[in-house]
Amino acid sequence: MVKMLESSAQVTKSRLAGGFHLCSGRVEVLNAKTWSTVCDADFDQQDAEVVCRELGCGLPVKVLRAAAFGRGEGQVWSEELQCRGNEFQISFCPTSPSHNCTHDSDVGLVCAGHTGARLANGSDSCSGRVELQYLNEWGTVCDVSWDMRAASVLCGQLKCGSAVAVLGSDWFGEGIGQIWADVFDCQGNETHLSKCPISSWSRTACSHKQDAGVICSGSSLAFHEGRVRLSGGMECEGEVEVYFRQDWRRVLLDSWSESEASVVCRQLGCGSVLNFSSSSTSSPEHRHMCVTGFSCSGSEAHLRNCSSAQAVNCSSREQLSITCSGKFKSAHSSIRLVGSGGDCAGRLEVFHSGSWGTVCGDMWDTYG
Repeated sequence: MVKMLESSAQVTKSRLAGGFHLCSGRVEVLNAKTWSTVCDADFDQQDAEVVCRELGCGLPVKVLRAAAFGRGEGQVWSEELQCRGNEFQISFCPTSPSHNCTHDSDVGLVCAGHTGARLANGSDSCSGRVELQYLNEWGTVCDVSWDMRAASVLCGQLKCGSAVAVLGSDWFGEGIGQIWADVFDCQGNETHLSKCPISSWSRTACSHKQDAGVICSGSSLAFHEGRVRLSGGMECEGEVEVYFRQDWRRVLLDSWSESEASVVCRQLGCGSVLNFSSSSTSSPEHRHMCVTGFSCSGSEAHLRNCSSAQAVNCSSREQLSITCSGKFKSAHSSIRLVGSGGDCAGRLEVFHSGSWGTVCGDMWDTYG
């Protein structure tokens, strides 16, 4: 059993002052009934882990130096913490004499703060409104402070796979309590939100009408997200519609390239892309919201594997139609007969490399 140090320099507890929330601020320690600041030269990552743990604030995110949270008042502590990093509180950490410091060198600390995370009010535990626990208080996350990369980290943390959709505007209903505005600057491959830097704190005014929601790949709702269909009655040719954010939406042409088109044809089992162009029709049911922003390398098997898209107003922008090389079930396909006025006679033409062309008769017979 670890014993507390029996010395005049012993500290009994710590706190963070002047920060954005209870889990960030200037490090202060209580010694002989007096709160003192800590010199930044005497504070390292192991010390930070113990302070964050003692305060119930999760893991440390960043140690800030040079009085980042303002100059403290009173004394600067004359000792140096020498924590190993596994102590439950700083009273268990050894200390040693320190060099002189001024309040210009007061050390600051940002802890992850949240000690719990969950998805609430969804169809299962892998979909729902994002809620984080700070200390003992649960709160929601503002949708302007949340992106697909942070969502993917959260899904992995909850053992729900990866994120397939980020839904704003209280899609899963309005939460209650606090609205946390921390901006998680995740790369998307972290194992826990606490490992993501917090780049800034959003000052955007948010209400529960902007609570962020997430659908993870482990949710039953994920089956539909990213699905593709072609309208117009043909299996491998038509106007592209993507199931995005729980609704079928047309795709804007100005966000599309051959790479994305190749993924759609592959996903549909329709071979390679032959052509994509502006849609000739616009269904009234899709005129309000479209989808844009997919970015694929061209080798993905599914649009869900491409970078995330977003829903936007369709307005008068051109929408996408595509033709793939695969099997066709309709009379209008990659082969047609023209010039006779009927469907069953005429000049033979084949669609190839994005355009229609005729077939040479020299090598053509009854069995061709």
